Amino acid sequence: MTYGLLKGKKGLIFGALNEKSIAWKVAERACEEGAQIVLTNTPVSMRFGSINELANRLNTIVIPADATKVEDLEQLVQKGMEHIGGQFDFVLHSIGMSPNVRKGRTYDDLDYAYLQQTLDISAISFHKVLQVCRKADAISEWGSVVALSYIAAQRTLYGYNDMADAKAMLESIARSFGYIYGREKKIRINTVSQSPTLTTAGSGIMGFDNLVDFADRMSPLGNADSSDCADYVITLFSDLTRKVTMQNLFHDGGYASMGMSFRAMKVYNEGLEYRDVKDDKTRRR
Repeated sequence: MTYGLLKGKKGLIFGALNEKSIAWKVAERACEEGAQIVLTNTPVSMRFGSINELANRLNTIVIPADATKVEDLEQLVQKGMEHIGGQFDFVLHSIGMSPNVRKGRTYDDLDYAYLQQTLDISAISFHKVLQVCRKADAISEWGSVVALSYIAAQRTLYGYNDMADAKAMLESIARSFGYIYGREKKIRINTVSQSPTLTTAGSGIMGFDNLVDFADRMSPLGNADSSDCADYVITLFSDLTRKVTMQNLFHDGGYASMGMSFRAMKVYNEGLEYRDVKDDKTRRR
């Protein structure tokens, strides 16, 4: 069902890779709700993904850009504004990657060069996007910016590694820039802390399938999938949420407020074997 929530609005969406991507679903929903969008991803991701197919279907363009490079972002914003004929009304930052996770490095044995890349890709890129947009006056008054986060920014989750540090920084950037952009142009900036979602990026996290199952058992409403997340993000892009800013908004079926659910406790009581210590790589010396 469509509601026309974004009729006449124009947006910039980072991070659509394939059909599993939350950004992909957001792009589809934004267009269904009447928006005109510009898509962007890194040149490498564009080769491995299918973003061009999405662009053709949504009658838009893809502008290659590495969000860690200011020069790329400046060209992206300029070309994007030329394409849509003005400012953006909304921006989605859906970018995250940890070389330490991909290489199997545990949190007590990080490669610090990899850590710098994790922070730059997953968090500092958000600051760069906002700073470039502000200097170019690329976002309209009462516009909306959303970045995707995860509860590991507040709580320790086994295997999430240095991505937790990146998400904590991401949320801090949203608050700090939210104040600046809010006082100047009424632009709101929020993060959405989404349920663990079966995306290409998420599949690289250690024990991710088990994490998804645990979160689903803990959440009274069950996990929110990528389509659910897209619906929520659309409301944050719409005029219905004009006074919501500088918030980290949990979209996780209630998981963030839970201590223990009956379903999770039942599995434990039925004899789920505890293997964490034995299998924990940090114990192997």
